[in-house]
Amino acid sequence: MDSGISSASYSVYSGQNTADMKIITLALSLLLLFSQSAFALDWKNLHEQADKLTLQEALANSASHPDSPEESYILGLVYLNLHQDKEALDIFSSILNRDPQMYPAQWGVAEVLRRQHSLERSEGILKSIVKSHPGFSPAYITLAYIKYTKKDFENSARFASKVIGQGAGNVDLSNYVRAYLTLAGAKGMIAHYGGPLSKIINGTSVFPLLKKAQKLQPDSAGVFFGLGCFYLLAPAIAGGNPQKALGYLEQAVKADPLFADAYVRLAQAYKLKGDTKKYQACMNTAVRIDPGNELALDIQSGKCDFICIGQK
Repeated sequence: MDSGISSASYSVYSGQNTADMKIITLALSLLLLFSQSAFALDWKNLHEQADKLTLQEALANSASHPDSPEESYILGLVYLNLHQDKEALDIFSSILNRDPQMYPAQWGVAEVLRRQHSLERSEGILKSIVKSHPGFSPAYITLAYIKYTKKDFENSARFASKVIGQGAGNVDLSNYVRAYLTLAGAKGMIAHYGGPLSKIINGTSVFPLLKKAQKLQPDSAGVFFGLGCFYLLAPAIAGGNPQKALGYLEQAVKADPLFADAYVRLAQAYKLKGDTKKYQACMNTAVRIDPGNELALDIQSGKCDFICIGQK
Protein backbone atom coordinates (compact mmCIF):
# COMPACT_ATOMS: atom_id res chain seq x y z
CA MET A 1 0.00 0.00 0.00
CA ASP A 2 2.69 2.39 1.05
CA SER A 3 4.68 1.50 -2.04
CA GLY A 4 1.66 2.14 -4.25
CA ILE A 5 1.02 5.49 -2.70
CA SER A 6 4.68 6.45 -3.11
CA SER A 7 4.66 5.48 -6.78
CA ALA A 8 1.48 7.38 -7.45
CA SER A 9 2.79 10.40 -5.61
CA TYR A 10 6.04 10.24 -7.60
CA SER A 11 4.10 10.18 -10.88
CA VAL A 12 2.05 13.19 -9.87
CA TYR A 13 5.09 15.12 -8.72
CA SER A 14 7.04 14.16 -11.84
CA GLY A 15 4.24 15.39 -14.07
CA GLN A 16 3.94 18.54 -12.01
CA ASN A 17 7.68 19.18 -12.32
CA THR A 18 7.46 18.76 -16.11
CA ALA A 19 4.55 21.19 -16.25
CA ASP A 20 6.43 23.64 -14.05
CA MET A 21 9.49 23.46 -16.30
CA LYS A 22 7.34 24.17 -19.34
CA ILE A 23 5.84 27.18 -17.62
CA ILE A 24 9.25 28.45 -16.57
CA THR A 25 10.63 27.94 -20.07
CA LEU A 26 7.67 29.78 -21.57
CA ALA A 27 8.04 32.60 -19.05
CA LEU A 28 11.73 32.99 -19.82
CA SER A 29 11.02 33.01 -23.55
CA LEU A 30 8.36 35.67 -23.11
CA LEU A 31 10.67 37.67 -20.88
CA LEU A 32 13.43 37.55 -23.50
CA LEU A 33 10.98 38.50 -26.24
CA PHE A 34 9.61 41.34 -24.13
CA SER A 35 13.11 42.61 -23.37
CA GLN A 36 14.01 42.64 -27.04
CA SER A 37 10.70 44.25 -27.98
CA ALA A 38 11.11 46.85 -25.27
CA PHE A 39 14.55 47.71 -26.62
CA ALA A 40 13.26 47.83 -30.16
CA LEU A 41 10.34 50.03 -29.23
CA ASP A 42 12.52 52.35 -27.15
CA TRP A 43 14.84 53.38 -30.00
CA LYS A 44 13.43 56.93 -30.01
CA ASN A 45 14.47 57.49 -26.40
CA LEU A 46 17.88 55.91 -27.01
CA HIS A 47 18.56 58.23 -29.96
CA GLU A 48 17.59 61.26 -27.90
CA GLN A 49 19.80 60.14 -25.01
CA ALA A 50 22.74 59.74 -27.38
CA ASP A 51 22.32 63.30 -28.68
CA LYS A 52 22.83 64.62 -25.14
CA LEU A 53 25.93 62.62 -24.19
CA THR A 54 29.62 63.24 -24.68
CA LEU A 55 31.78 60.36 -25.87
CA GLN A 56 33.35 60.08 -22.42
CA GLU A 57 29.93 59.74 -20.80
CA ALA A 58 28.77 57.14 -23.32
CA LEU A 59 31.98 55.14 -22.88
CA ALA A 60 31.60 55.22 -19.09
CA ASN A 61 27.97 54.10 -19.25
CA SER A 62 28.83 51.27 -21.62
CA ALA A 63 31.73 50.15 -19.42
CA SER A 64 29.48 50.16 -16.36
CA HIS A 65 26.88 48.03 -18.14
CA PRO A 66 28.87 45.78 -20.51
CA ASP A 67 25.93 43.42 -21.08
CA SER A 68 23.45 46.18 -21.88
CA PRO A 69 22.52 46.38 -25.58
CA GLU A 70 20.93 49.76 -24.89
CA GLU A 71 24.15 51.31 -23.59
CA SER A 72 26.13 49.76 -26.44
CA TYR A 73 23.65 51.11 -28.98
CA ILE A 74 23.84 54.59 -27.47
CA LEU A 75 27.64 54.45 -27.68
CA GLY A 76 27.37 53.50 -31.35
CA LEU A 77 25.10 56.47 -31.96
CA VAL A 78 27.50 58.84 -30.22
CA TYR A 79 30.29 57.56 -32.44
CA LEU A 80 28.09 58.25 -35.48
CA ASN A 81 27.41 61.79 -34.26
CA LEU A 82 31.17 62.35 -34.06
CA HIS A 83 31.82 60.83 -37.52
CA GLN A 84 33.83 58.04 -35.92
CA ASP A 85 32.30 55.53 -38.28
CA LYS A 86 34.76 52.66 -37.83
CA GLU A 87 34.19 52.67 -34.07
CA ALA A 88 30.44 52.86 -34.61
CA LEU A 89 30.57 49.87 -36.95
CA ASP A 90 32.49 47.85 -34.36
CA ILE A 91 29.82 48.58 -31.75
CA PHE A 92 26.86 47.75 -33.97
CA SER A 93 28.56 44.57 -35.20
CA SER A 94 29.19 43.51 -31.61
CA ILE A 95 25.49 43.94 -30.79
CA LEU A 96 24.53 41.86 -33.82
CA ASN A 97 26.96 39.11 -32.83
CA ARG A 98 24.87 38.72 -29.68
CA ASP A 99 21.51 39.19 -31.37
CA PRO A 100 21.47 39.17 -35.21
CA GLN A 101 17.80 40.27 -35.19
CA MET A 102 18.45 43.56 -33.37
CA TYR A 103 17.28 45.77 -36.22
CA PRO A 104 18.38 49.16 -34.79
CA ALA A 105 21.94 47.81 -34.85
CA GLN A 106 21.32 46.55 -38.40
CA TRP A 107 20.40 50.12 -39.30
CA GLY A 108 23.61 51.34 -37.64
CA VAL A 109 25.64 49.09 -39.95
CA ALA A 110 23.64 50.33 -42.95
CA GLU A 111 24.24 53.96 -42.00
CA VAL A 112 27.99 53.36 -41.78
CA LEU A 113 27.90 51.64 -45.17
CA ARG A 114 26.11 54.67 -46.63
CA ARG A 115 28.80 56.95 -45.27
CA GLN A 116 31.40 54.66 -46.82
CA HIS A 117 29.55 55.06 -50.16
CA SER A 118 28.49 51.39 -50.26
CA LEU A 119 25.01 52.48 -51.27
CA GLU A 120 23.69 49.20 -52.67
CA ARG A 121 24.70 47.16 -49.62
CA SER A 122 23.24 49.76 -47.32
CA GLU A 123 19.99 49.98 -49.25
CA GLY A 124 19.53 46.21 -49.16
CA ILE A 125 19.72 46.14 -45.36
CA LEU A 126 17.41 49.14 -45.02
CA LYS A 127 14.70 47.73 -47.27
CA SER A 128 14.62 44.61 -45.12
CA ILE A 129 14.32 46.72 -41.96
CA VAL A 130 11.44 48.91 -43.13
CA LYS A 131 9.58 45.88 -44.44
CA SER A 132 9.62 44.25 -40.99
CA HIS A 133 9.61 47.42 -38.87
CA PRO A 134 7.80 50.20 -40.80
CA GLY A 135 7.82 52.52 -37.81
CA PHE A 136 11.61 52.71 -37.56
CA SER A 137 12.27 56.27 -38.75
CA PRO A 138 16.11 56.27 -38.94
CA ALA A 139 15.98 53.68 -41.73
CA TYR A 140 13.79 55.96 -43.85
CA ILE A 141 16.15 58.89 -43.31
CA THR A 142 19.14 56.84 -44.46
CA LEU A 143 17.13 55.64 -47.47
CA ALA A 144 16.22 59.26 -48.25
CA TYR A 145 19.91 60.20 -48.20
CA ILE A 146 20.77 57.29 -50.49
CA LYS A 147 18.05 58.19 -52.98
CA TYR A 148 19.22 61.82 -52.96
CA THR A 149 22.79 60.72 -53.67
CA LYS A 150 21.51 58.58 -56.53
CA LYS A 151 19.66 61.64 -57.87
CA ASP A 152 16.32 59.92 -57.27
CA PHE A 153 14.90 63.06 -55.71
CA GLU A 154 11.25 61.97 -55.90
CA ASN A 155 11.87 58.92 -53.73
CA SER A 156 14.16 60.90 -51.45
CA ALA A 157 11.25 63.27 -50.84
CA ARG A 158 8.89 60.32 -50.38
CA PHE A 159 10.98 58.70 -47.65
CA ALA A 160 11.53 62.01 -45.85
CA SER A 161 7.80 62.77 -46.03
CA LYS A 162 7.04 59.37 -44.49
CA VAL A 163 9.05 60.29 -41.40
CA ILE A 164 7.30 63.65 -41.10
CA GLY A 165 4.00 61.80 -41.46
CA GLN A 166 4.88 59.57 -38.52
CA GLY A 167 4.59 62.63 -36.29
CA ALA A 168 6.99 64.34 -33.91
CA GLY A 169 5.87 62.18 -31.00
CA ASN A 170 7.03 59.00 -32.73
CA VAL A 171 10.41 60.19 -34.03
CA ASP A 172 13.51 61.39 -32.21
CA LEU A 173 14.12 65.12 -32.63
CA SER A 174 17.27 64.92 -34.75
CA ASN A 175 15.77 62.53 -37.28
CA TYR A 176 12.55 64.53 -37.40
CA VAL A 177 14.59 67.64 -38.24
CA ARG A 178 16.62 65.67 -40.79
CA ALA A 179 13.36 64.68 -42.45
CA TYR A 180 12.40 68.34 -43.00
CA LEU A 181 15.89 69.20 -44.22
CA THR A 182 16.05 66.26 -46.61
CA LEU A 183 12.60 66.99 -47.96
CA ALA A 184 13.61 70.62 -48.53
CA GLY A 185 16.76 69.55 -50.37
CA ALA A 186 14.91 67.03 -52.53
CA LYS A 187 12.18 69.54 -53.36
CA GLY A 188 14.84 72.06 -54.36
CA MET A 189 16.44 69.59 -56.76
CA ILE A 190 13.07 68.56 -58.19
CA ALA A 191 12.37 72.23 -58.84
CA HIS A 192 15.82 72.72 -60.38
CA TYR A 193 15.27 69.94 -62.90
CA GLY A 194 11.56 70.57 -63.39
CA GLY A 195 9.60 72.94 -65.58
CA PRO A 196 7.97 76.25 -64.61
CA LEU A 197 5.10 74.58 -62.73
CA SER A 198 7.50 72.39 -60.74
CA LYS A 199 9.60 75.41 -59.87
CA ILE A 200 6.50 77.12 -58.48
CA ILE A 201 5.13 74.11 -56.59
CA ASN A 202 8.35 72.55 -55.33
CA GLY A 203 10.64 75.56 -55.28
CA THR A 204 8.36 77.65 -53.10
CA SER A 205 8.05 74.83 -50.54
CA VAL A 206 11.78 74.71 -49.78
CA PHE A 207 12.16 77.72 -47.49
CA PRO A 208 9.08 76.98 -45.31
CA LEU A 209 10.40 73.46 -44.72
CA LEU A 210 13.78 74.83 -43.69
CA LYS A 211 12.14 77.27 -41.30
CA LYS A 212 10.22 74.41 -39.66
CA ALA A 213 13.51 72.59 -39.12
CA GLN A 214 15.10 75.75 -37.75
CA LYS A 215 12.27 76.22 -35.26
CA LEU A 216 12.76 72.68 -33.97
CA GLN A 217 16.57 72.69 -33.75
CA PRO A 218 17.94 76.20 -34.37
CA ASP A 219 21.60 75.41 -33.57
CA SER A 220 21.84 72.29 -35.69
CA ALA A 221 24.69 72.11 -38.19
CA GLY A 222 22.20 70.56 -40.59
CA VAL A 223 19.86 73.54 -40.27
CA PHE A 224 22.72 75.98 -40.90
CA PHE A 225 23.70 73.89 -43.92
CA GLY A 226 20.17 73.77 -45.30
CA LEU A 227 19.65 77.50 -45.00
CA GLY A 228 23.10 78.18 -46.41
CA CYS A 229 22.37 76.00 -49.44
CA PHE A 230 19.06 77.76 -50.00
CA TYR A 231 20.57 81.23 -49.97
CA LEU A 232 23.50 80.04 -52.10
CA LEU A 233 21.60 78.17 -54.80
CA ALA A 234 18.25 79.94 -55.04
CA PRO A 235 17.94 82.68 -57.66
CA ALA A 236 17.78 86.21 -56.30
CA ILE A 237 14.12 86.50 -57.27
CA ALA A 238 13.34 83.49 -55.06
CA GLY A 239 15.33 84.78 -52.07
CA GLY A 240 18.92 83.88 -52.93
CA ASN A 241 21.47 85.87 -50.99
CA PRO A 242 25.21 85.00 -51.28
CA GLN A 243 26.16 86.91 -48.13
CA LYS A 244 23.59 85.11 -46.00
CA ALA A 245 24.71 81.84 -47.57
CA LEU A 246 28.28 82.47 -46.53
CA GLY A 247 27.25 83.23 -42.95
CA TYR A 248 25.10 80.13 -42.53
CA LEU A 249 27.65 77.80 -44.12
CA GLU A 250 30.41 79.16 -41.90
CA GLN A 251 28.16 78.42 -38.92
CA ALA A 252 27.59 74.89 -40.24
CA VAL A 253 31.28 73.96 -40.31
CA LYS A 254 31.81 75.64 -36.95
CA ALA A 255 29.01 73.55 -35.43
CA ASP A 256 30.33 70.38 -37.09
CA PRO A 257 33.97 70.62 -38.21
CA LEU A 258 33.74 67.24 -39.98
CA PHE A 259 30.69 68.09 -42.13
CA ALA A 260 32.17 67.47 -45.58
CA ASP A 261 29.14 68.60 -47.62
CA ALA A 262 29.09 71.90 -45.76
CA TYR A 263 32.73 72.58 -46.72
CA VAL A 264 31.87 71.95 -50.37
CA ARG A 265 29.01 74.45 -50.38
CA LEU A 266 31.10 76.89 -48.36
CA ALA A 267 33.79 76.58 -51.03
CA GLN A 268 31.19 77.52 -53.63
CA ALA A 269 30.14 80.53 -51.57
CA TYR A 270 33.77 81.71 -51.46
CA LYS A 271 34.10 81.13 -55.19
CA LEU A 272 31.04 83.29 -55.80
CA LYS A 273 32.70 85.96 -53.71
CA GLY A 274 35.86 85.69 -55.80
CA ASP A 275 38.03 84.22 -53.05
CA THR A 276 39.68 81.34 -54.92
CA LYS A 277 42.17 80.66 -52.13
CA LYS A 278 39.43 79.92 -49.59
CA TYR A 279 37.48 78.04 -52.24
CA GLN A 280 40.35 75.63 -52.73
CA ALA A 281 41.06 75.36 -49.01
CA CYS A 282 37.46 74.34 -48.30
CA MET A 283 37.39 71.85 -51.15
CA ASN A 284 40.62 70.33 -49.92
CA THR A 285 39.17 70.00 -46.43
CA ALA A 286 36.02 68.31 -47.74
CA VAL A 287 38.02 65.74 -49.70
CA ARG A 288 40.41 65.14 -46.81
CA ILE A 289 37.45 64.41 -44.51
CA ASP A 290 35.64 62.27 -47.07
CA PRO A 291 37.63 61.32 -50.19
CA GLY A 292 34.55 59.77 -51.81
CA ASN A 293 32.23 62.69 -51.10
CA GLU A 294 29.71 62.72 -53.94
CA LEU A 295 29.09 66.47 -53.82
CA ALA A 296 32.78 67.33 -53.99
CA LEU A 297 33.42 64.85 -56.80
CA ASP A 298 30.43 66.15 -58.73
CA ILE A 299 31.71 69.72 -58.65
CA GLN A 300 35.34 68.80 -59.31
CA SER A 301 34.34 66.73 -62.34
CA GLY A 302 32.24 69.56 -63.75
CA LYS A 303 29.17 67.31 -64.04
CA CYS A 304 27.28 69.59 -61.66
CA ASP A 305 24.38 67.19 -61.12
CA PHE A 306 23.95 68.77 -57.69
CA ILE A 307 24.27 72.33 -59.03
CA CYS A 308 27.46 74.31 -59.49
CA ILE A 309 27.61 78.06 -59.02
CA GLY A 310 26.93 79.81 -62.31
CA GLN A 311 25.46 76.68 -63.94
CA LYS A 312 21.89 76.77 -65.23
